[in-house]
Amino acid sequence: QVQLVESGGGWVQAGGSLRLSCTASGATFSSGAMGWFRQAPEKEREFVAALRWSGGSKIYADSVKGRFTISSDNAKNTVYLQMNSLKPEDTAAYYCGVGTSDLSDFGSWGQGTQVTVSS
Repeated sequence: QVQLVESGGGWVQAGGSLRLSCTASGATFSSGAMGWFRQAPEKEREFVAALRWSGGSKIYADSVKGRFTISSDNAKNTVYLQMNSLKPEDTAAYYCGVGTSDLSDFGSWGQGTQVTVSS
Protein backbone atom coordinates (compact mmCIF):
# COMPACT_ATOMS: atom_id res chain seq x y z
CA GLN A 1 0.00 0.00 0.00
CA VAL A 2 1.36 3.39 -0.95
CA GLN A 3 2.40 5.74 1.84
CA LEU A 4 3.04 9.44 1.32
CA VAL A 5 5.10 11.71 3.53
CA GLU A 6 5.04 15.47 3.09
CA SER A 7 7.74 17.82 4.33
CA GLY A 8 9.08 21.31 3.79
CA GLY A 9 6.39 23.44 5.37
CA GLY A 10 7.12 26.30 7.71
CA TRP A 11 6.68 29.96 8.41
CA VAL A 12 7.53 32.61 5.82
CA GLN A 13 6.81 36.26 5.22
CA ALA A 14 4.61 37.33 2.35
CA GLY A 15 6.58 37.30 -0.89
CA GLY A 16 8.80 34.49 0.29
CA SER A 17 9.24 30.95 -1.02
CA LEU A 18 9.00 27.39 0.22
CA ARG A 19 9.46 24.02 -1.43
CA LEU A 20 7.31 21.15 -0.29
CA SER A 21 8.24 17.52 -0.86
CA CYS A 22 6.04 14.44 -1.06
CA THR A 23 7.89 11.14 -0.94
CA ALA A 24 6.07 7.93 -1.80
CA SER A 25 6.86 4.43 -0.63
CA GLY A 26 5.20 1.12 -1.33
CA ALA A 27 4.50 1.78 -4.98
CA THR A 28 5.93 3.08 -8.21
CA PHE A 29 3.92 5.23 -10.55
CA SER A 30 3.44 4.93 -14.29
CA SER A 31 -0.18 6.01 -14.56
CA GLY A 32 -2.55 8.27 -12.70
CA ALA A 33 -1.45 11.46 -11.05
CA MET A 34 0.01 12.99 -7.94
CA GLY A 35 -1.66 16.06 -6.55
CA TRP A 36 -1.20 18.74 -3.95
CA PHE A 37 -4.18 20.01 -2.00
CA ARG A 38 -4.49 22.41 0.91
CA GLN A 39 -6.89 23.00 3.74
CA ALA A 40 -7.17 26.16 5.79
CA PRO A 41 -8.94 26.19 9.16
CA GLU A 42 -12.71 25.87 8.83
CA LYS A 43 -12.43 25.52 5.05
CA GLU A 44 -12.74 22.56 2.74
CA ARG A 45 -9.70 20.92 1.21
CA GLU A 46 -8.99 22.50 -2.16
CA PHE A 47 -6.98 21.48 -5.18
CA VAL A 48 -3.65 23.22 -5.71
CA ALA A 49 -1.73 21.36 -8.43
CA ALA A 50 -1.34 17.96 -10.03
CA LEU A 51 1.08 16.13 -12.26
CA ARG A 52 0.04 13.29 -14.55
CA TRP A 53 2.61 10.50 -14.67
CA SER A 54 1.79 9.59 -18.26
CA GLY A 55 2.79 12.51 -20.42
CA GLY A 56 3.86 14.70 -17.53
CA SER A 57 1.14 17.31 -17.90
CA LYS A 58 0.78 19.76 -15.02
CA ILE A 59 -2.42 21.38 -13.84
CA TYR A 60 -2.78 24.29 -11.44
CA ALA A 61 -5.53 26.04 -9.58
CA ASP A 62 -6.08 29.57 -10.86
CA SER A 63 -5.12 30.95 -7.47
CA VAL A 64 -1.56 29.61 -7.72
CA LYS A 65 -0.81 29.79 -11.47
CA GLY A 66 2.43 31.59 -12.16
CA ARG A 67 3.54 31.28 -8.53
CA PHE A 68 3.62 27.53 -7.79
CA THR A 69 5.37 24.80 -9.77
CA ILE A 70 4.87 21.05 -9.41
CA SER A 71 7.69 18.73 -10.42
CA SER A 72 8.95 15.24 -9.77
CA ASP A 73 12.12 13.27 -9.24
CA ASN A 74 11.17 9.77 -10.31
CA ALA A 75 14.42 8.28 -9.05
CA LYS A 76 13.53 9.50 -5.57
CA ASN A 77 9.80 8.76 -5.91
CA THR A 78 9.24 12.35 -4.83
CA VAL A 79 6.98 15.13 -6.03
CA TYR A 80 7.77 18.75 -5.20
CA LEU A 81 5.73 21.91 -4.95
CA GLN A 82 7.83 25.03 -5.36
CA MET A 83 5.87 27.95 -3.95
CA ASN A 84 7.00 31.48 -4.78
CA SER A 85 5.50 34.90 -4.09
CA LEU A 86 3.60 33.46 -1.17
CA LYS A 87 0.57 35.31 0.14
CA PRO A 88 -1.15 35.16 3.53
CA GLU A 89 -4.08 33.43 1.83
CA ASP A 90 -1.77 30.53 0.99
CA THR A 91 -1.66 29.68 4.69
CA ALA A 92 -2.95 26.12 5.10
CA ALA A 93 -2.02 22.54 5.74
CA TYR A 94 -0.76 21.07 2.48
CA TYR A 95 -1.38 17.44 1.56
CA CYS A 96 -0.29 15.24 -1.31
CA GLY A 97 -2.39 12.43 -2.65
CA VAL A 98 -2.42 9.79 -5.33
CA GLY A 99 -5.03 10.35 -7.98
CA THR A 100 -6.63 9.12 -11.15
CA SER A 101 -5.42 10.47 -14.47
CA ASP A 102 -8.62 12.46 -14.95
CA LEU A 103 -8.01 14.04 -11.51
CA SER A 104 -11.50 13.09 -10.37
CA ASP A 105 -10.43 11.04 -7.35
CA PHE A 106 -7.51 11.35 -4.94
CA GLY A 107 -6.56 9.36 -1.88
CA SER A 108 -3.76 7.81 0.14
CA TRP A 109 -3.20 11.18 1.76
CA GLY A 110 -0.07 11.97 3.69
CA GLN A 111 -0.12 13.56 7.13
CA GLY A 112 0.22 17.07 5.74
CA THR A 113 2.69 19.88 6.27
CA GLN A 114 1.76 23.31 7.60
CA VAL A 115 2.53 26.47 5.65
CA THR A 116 2.07 29.80 7.39
CA VAL A 117 2.54 33.07 5.51
CA SER A 118 2.60 36.26 7.53
CA SER A 119 1.78 39.68 6.13
